[in-house]
Amino acid sequence: MKIAIASSNRGKLAELRQLLAPLGFDLLSQGDLNIASAPETAQTFIENSLEKARHVCRQSGLPAIADDSGIVVDALNGAPGILSARFAGNGASDADNNAKLVAALAGADSTDAHFYCALVYLRTPSDPAPLVSIARWHGRIVSTPRGDGGFGYDPHFYIDELGRTAAELTASEKAQHSHRGKAMRKLCKQLEQAR
Repeated sequence: MKIAIASSNRGKLAELRQLLAPLGFDLLSQGDLNIASAPETAQTFIENSLEKARHVCRQSGLPAIADDSGIVVDALNGAPGILSARFAGNGASDADNNAKLVAALAGADSTDAHFYCALVYLRTPSDPAPLVSIARWHGRIVSTPRGDGGFGYDPHFYIDELGRTAAELTASEKAQHSHRGKAMRKLCKQLEQAR
């Protein structure tokens, strides 16, 4: 079965492919299908995820999985939130976004944060009963980056229970603990039941 993945983010695609591999789907990214990204105009991760999945479903004619995720920082009233990928502006690099986040937290009493992931599976663009999975991964922001793995905010996202940042985890460790890994395992159970 072919499924379109509503993303062009290489790091995110690699994680999703690893997590979905046991189900044996033929996964095609929106880039593989020459589909431009959907505009993200909603106010929540779940709404953005639904819009992305509808867009790719409509353009490809295939069922679609979309992920909208980001980092939510308590001391910043939830920012970067849905703007995580463009916190430092459109076209910002991971380094730009991280620098802005660290600067925004300078002098903050708390650097508690969590990654949030909303995954959606749609059979058709007008699917009235999408499969939805949501998960969080709690940690805190550290000012000095650590580790070479992952992407995005991973070098600054420290998990106390593991004693490491997300960028210091192996791919399998990250899949076990992360917001996306947790959400995908829940979605995979739903996909197996829906077969």
